[in-house]
Amino acid sequence: MGARRTTRRIRLLLVLFVVVFGVILARTAWLQTVRADDYGRMAAKQQHQTVSVSAGRGTIFDRMGVQLAIGEDATTVYANPREVQNPRAVALAAQKHLGVSANALYPLLIDKSKGFVYVLRRADPKRAEALEREGLAGVGFYSEERRVYPQGAVGSHLLGYAGLDNRGLAGLELGLDKTLTGRPGSETIVRDPLGRTIDVVSSEPAREGRDVFLTIDHTIQANAESVLQRTVKQWGAKAATAIVLDPHSGAVLAMAVAPGYDANRYPSVPPAVQRNRGVTDTYEPGSTFKLVTVAAALSERIVSATTPFRLPYSIRVADKIIHDSHPRGTETLTVGQILSHSSNVGAATLGGLLGKETLAKWVARFGFGQQTGIDFPGESPGIVAPVDRWYGSSIGTVPIGQGIAVTPIQMAAAYGAVANGGVWVQPHLVASTVGGKRPAVERRRILSESVAHQLLSMMINVVAEGTGTLAHVPGYLVAGKTGTAQKPDPATGGYSRSRYVASFVGFVPASKPRLVILVSVDEPRGAIWGGVVAAPAFRDIAKFDLQYLEVPPDRAGEMAAGSTSAGP
Repeated sequence: MGARRTTRRIRLLLVLFVVVFGVILARTAWLQTVRADDYGRMAAKQQHQTVSVSAGRGTIFDRMGVQLAIGEDATTVYANPREVQNPRAVALAAQKHLGVSANALYPLLIDKSKGFVYVLRRADPKRAEALEREGLAGVGFYSEERRVYPQGAVGSHLLGYAGLDNRGLAGLELGLDKTLTGRPGSETIVRDPLGRTIDVVSSEPAREGRDVFLTIDHTIQANAESVLQRTVKQWGAKAATAIVLDPHSGAVLAMAVAPGYDANRYPSVPPAVQRNRGVTDTYEPGSTFKLVTVAAALSERIVSATTPFRLPYSIRVADKIIHDSHPRGTETLTVGQILSHSSNVGAATLGGLLGKETLAKWVARFGFGQQTGIDFPGESPGIVAPVDRWYGSSIGTVPIGQGIAVTPIQMAAAYGAVANGGVWVQPHLVASTVGGKRPAVERRRILSESVAHQLLSMMINVVAEGTGTLAHVPGYLVAGKTGTAQKPDPATGGYSRSRYVASFVGFVPASKPRLVILVSVDEPRGAIWGGVVAAPAFRDIAKFDLQYLEVPPDRAGEMAAGSTSAGP
């Protein structure tokens, strides 16, 4: 009886084993046939991974080949929390080698709902290598590029910056992003069960971004920034802008803004400080705009340079009283003296002779109210009201640079046309792109050579005996114009009595112009006049640049310097 029962149990157990084995065999066959492709793909995903290989960003050079923006090798460290075996050890090792906070990293590593977290973007390669030697499971590394600006603050307002993903976010980095950004490559890698790379199956190389050469000269740019910084400090000004332009080619050799900032520290810099005021900001130009008024009157043959006008100290134009900057009696001034003595009454009188339609035509002809087309993002077209929206007094205020807003680059280009014999040349910052075509530059004649020459002679007198004597550069003949403009006061709808923009625009040597230089100082204190605040900055920039570029003194300038030194 006992033997039968034992035999029966053995048979039952044997049948059970056969059934279980059959089920396992069937399951195995099903997995290897019906589900083979699905599980094959899953296995491949676990072992094979395609990763992107970043492309190097193109370098930005100045016109002499000095590096202004470059890419440096960096290593990005990441982790897969699902594969991390010891989150605490990983967090402490990352803190030791990379300087990241272990307390901040640890909660990310224990969150198994995520398959990817950054440990540190663009870490120092040597520090990352030290962490990699720890052999920590679930921690990965890949090469990236970090954008660096070797010159620090020099040209920072122009260059802008590239962000963590190496894409341009501001300035030329943004405007030239498509050119500077390459095409990423890829690699298919095989990992072991711990997530470590053991083989590279296939790869597609990245295409590097293209290098760009600017018209900017690093040395001229650095000097202009230094002069502006001194000027802002001396006059307690809010800000200042300077542009150095080649009037014949339109090449911008310097575009400086003060206060400056280090482009390598852009995240901590307020947006207001990062603005490139030379292109994006507008201001009422004041007396520097009288050049346009006089040019229009001469070109329309309403007057000649020697036409005299009997001018009182003030005149009424509609509801506005326009007067000169300093009290005087009624006097006779020629058109040339109206410009060199910067007479508001004289300029307003010429505006009345022109009429609003004709004056508006010349304002547009000089390029105001429209973008210059400079290759920098965010350019402002300025503010010029349509003629049908002019006030009755506009024919008196626009000729003296009120009721109109311009950008520094517009004003520099306008003066560049006079220096270039009447031909306006589009200002530009990009000289060439490696592997690309040289950018096209627009040119158009806006003045006859005769009128341009007459204006040049008038502006020589501005520096020789008018309001711009402090712009004189020993050994060189200087032509230019001062400007002192009240800033609009939104609270009253009129003009501020305490906030001004002081400016000076001119070119050297006047006998054969090589450079156009604009200086604009926003809200100086202690003095407000362009001839006092901005003209000396113009002089300092011009003197340095002429020596640096080895421009020989002109004879007229030497004679002027001799006569000056011989005087009392």
